[in-house]
Amino acid sequence: MNLGKITPLCLLFFVSIFGNESNAQVSGTKIGSFDALSDIGSPAIAGTASYSEPSQTYQVMGSGANIWFKSDNFSYLWKKMDGDFILQTQIRFLGEGHEPHRKTGIMFRSNKASDSPMVACTVHGGDGLTSLQYRAEAGTDIKEIKFQTIGPDVLQLERRGNTFIMSVAHFGEVYQVAQIENIDLGSEVMAGLFVCSHNNLFSETVEFSNTRIFKPAPETLVQYKEYIGSLLEVVDVEKGTRQVLAHNEGSWQAPNWAPDGKTLMYNCDGLLYNFDLTTLGSVQINTDFAVKNNNDHVLSFDGKLLGISHHTAEENGRSNVYTLPATGGVPKKLTVKSPSYLHGWSPDNQFLIYTAERNGDYNIFKIPAVGGAEVQLTDAKGLDDGSEYSPDGKYIYFCSTRTGTMQVWRMDADGKNQTQLTFGELNNWFPHVSPDNKWLVFISFPKEVPADKHPFYQHVYLRVIPIGGGEPKVISYLYGGQGSMNVPSWSPDSKKVAFVANGIFK
Repeated sequence: MNLGKITPLCLLFFVSIFGNESNAQVSGTKIGSFDALSDIGSPAIAGTASYSEPSQTYQVMGSGANIWFKSDNFSYLWKKMDGDFILQTQIRFLGEGHEPHRKTGIMFRSNKASDSPMVACTVHGGDGLTSLQYRAEAGTDIKEIKFQTIGPDVLQLERRGNTFIMSVAHFGEVYQVAQIENIDLGSEVMAGLFVCSHNNLFSETVEFSNTRIFKPAPETLVQYKEYIGSLLEVVDVEKGTRQVLAHNEGSWQAPNWAPDGKTLMYNCDGLLYNFDLTTLGSVQINTDFAVKNNNDHVLSFDGKLLGISHHTAEENGRSNVYTLPATGGVPKKLTVKSPSYLHGWSPDNQFLIYTAERNGDYNIFKIPAVGGAEVQLTDAKGLDDGSEYSPDGKYIYFCSTRTGTMQVWRMDADGKNQTQLTFGELNNWFPHVSPDNKWLVFISFPKEVPADKHPFYQHVYLRVIPIGGGEPKVISYLYGGQGSMNVPSWSPDSKKVAFVANGIFK
């Protein structure tokens, strides 16, 4: 369900923000998203770095005696950044290693001087010691805040003015977070990935994957009127490996995988597009008069029909549900009352299910695909949303605020036996069933976000559980929210999920 206003312009172009495949490179050469590799201090062995497609991974080899006390000695893959920004990555030491105190992570620093002010998210390769390290002024000793998490592989460091926020996790778990305030690194800083062998006689190599560096939305941004950039991505559900397919300066939303596996459908500025996974190009879908579509678009299980939610002038801009051929055409209106927001088709293509506001409450309804009377399936107080049939047609999965937080629920196809499947303080939205009927993927918002809201530009998780419920596992850590994963987005083989991440990517 999208209650927001559609903006007037969408820029359609496709670029790689990471650059072309590059072999091992030395100091001073642009590598992927980063400006250069530099040896800070005086490592005895010069560092090297490389970037590879299509895996979109970096390898950095570094030497150096240490990063501690008043002087640093390491190899650093970096770029210039100003203002507020976020750097995310996933790390893996390659090889057994020579020193238990070898270290790697994310670092922001004022300059290349060995005693520069700096803030670092640091992980030791031997004992897994993890800490937020910082040097507040040039030439002073480094201080640190130690984490309880040992040996995390998912790292994030964020700058907000003179506040720095470090987040770490073992892949699959939620972040542990700490922050330090009043550290002035200057308006423009070096930001990047580092490796220190802790021994000048040896070098160590680290692989960095899922690396993103971007600017978040400013606090002054007005949601649903102003937007920042979008990354169209897919993630391997088992491995957590993300791949960027395309970047857009505007707002792409809600990629929907076609049953034949060849295209992703998304919405932008009220229009719908097919993104070809082979050519990486987009083609607009003809929706005739329906040019104010939100991100509630769903293909039928056989891929022949398309359901949409279009905001009509006749209904004072409120949404109604329509169907049309998947190849394009004139939409047929199904719902008589508004607002109504589409979310799913039945596997036999005979019914559509949707969220609708009736008598002051938002509940889930179904309606025949040929048209007819709507049938109410839920009647709980609060918001029921994001409904989707299981592939066998036995169940409908949805999310509801009826127990205080937004959680994933299941009911029989006729609305009976409504059962809660997820619990906890995070707000879990938009459950999607894998085509093999084994898994549910959903997007989790932080507890600070009201349970009945799913805004843009939040630190969110994509998580999965077994189809019958269980402990959630994080498969992606991203900056997104509204429009990231509103519609069915599994690949037909149940191995990948498509989504949109946000930010002004650098």
